[in-house]
Amino acid sequence: MANNPFITSGYEGPAYFCDREEETKNLTQLLTNGNNVVLMSPRRMGKTGLLYHTFQQKDIQKAWHTFVIDIYSTKNLNDMVAEMGKVMLNTLQSKGERHFKKLVRTISSLKPGLSFDAQGNPSWNIEVGTIQNPDYTLEQIFSYIEQSEHPCLVAIDEFQQISYYPEKNVEAILRTHIQRCRNAQFVFSGSERHLLAEMFHSPARPFYASTSTLNLESIRIEKYVEFARAHFENAGKQLEIGTVETIYERFEGVTWYIQKVLNYLFADTPFGACCRKESVDEAVNAIVKDNSCIYADLLYQLTARQKELLLAINREEKASAITGSKFLKKHHLPAASSVQTTIKSLMEKQLVTRHLGVYEVYDKFFGLWLSRL
Repeated sequence: MANNPFITSGYEGPAYFCDREEETKNLTQLLTNGNNVVLMSPRRMGKTGLLYHTFQQKDIQKAWHTFVIDIYSTKNLNDMVAEMGKVMLNTLQSKGERHFKKLVRTISSLKPGLSFDAQGNPSWNIEVGTIQNPDYTLEQIFSYIEQSEHPCLVAIDEFQQISYYPEKNVEAILRTHIQRCRNAQFVFSGSERHLLAEMFHSPARPFYASTSTLNLESIRIEKYVEFARAHFENAGKQLEIGTVETIYERFEGVTWYIQKVLNYLFADTPFGACCRKESVDEAVNAIVKDNSCIYADLLYQLTARQKELLLAINREEKASAITGSKFLKKHHLPAASSVQTTIKSLMEKQLVTRHLGVYEVYDKFFGLWLSRL
């Protein structure tokens, strides 16, 4: 059992996972019936949790090998291939020696290594070695998937990251391998929806018309109220009516922020006590304060023009037509061409997000900190 039931990272099992019954059912049905899927949503809405939750369903666990590969921190094809190899290796180690050995025989970049535990006892392990030729290693990975005695479900999380790789043919390479692969279904998950939409819905791109699409929306408020109150009551605590609704509305139903504030409130409420609605402001202020050094450092690293534009977008909360004369005048910004260059750099740094032409600061706690400057 988790010490705090409001998980803010990772997946701890169905008891700590709020709702998503319909989404889990839809994703399971699509994958087990031969469809590849694009899973899109704003950041921090719970895509990764949904992937793990879906892959933990009994019918899937029994019949499939499942891999969730997060490529958010990868910078190029070599990094992506190494991450794929590492995840597959770690996953199959828990599946038994037969599956594990087959992977090691197939992928030449896997190599034995010597490690030591806390007591200094040595043990042999397998790790991903230096990848000399990522194209060849990728081919070996897909060869293993195709030869696996169990069909595979492969989720590539933050898939839009490949748009930033220096190699310009990654989409085409992956599309070719996936098209030939008859023993697996794939989920392409991501939060930069404009990039994913271009990848999968533009006729000029390799992945055009090759997937089904699921858009992940906010969990319904009544489900979150039920979930939160049950966990407080199970721990011998109370949650005042309206508390969850206040958090939900303040953070527009985005899962991670709701979880983060509830995590703080749960930890701060003693056994037998009641968490009051007015405690929400205290929790939010404490979270922002805890991260103030990080936020100050982020701001320090920006150029003067980047700071100006970031603060202007944050003042608007949801900014549109940011190159229009009205926005430029209101916030004393330079020419539209300069704003176009600057917004591109802010989005690449993932400090700002865009959806349907509307820009906002990605981290809502960071936005609160900026508004207090």
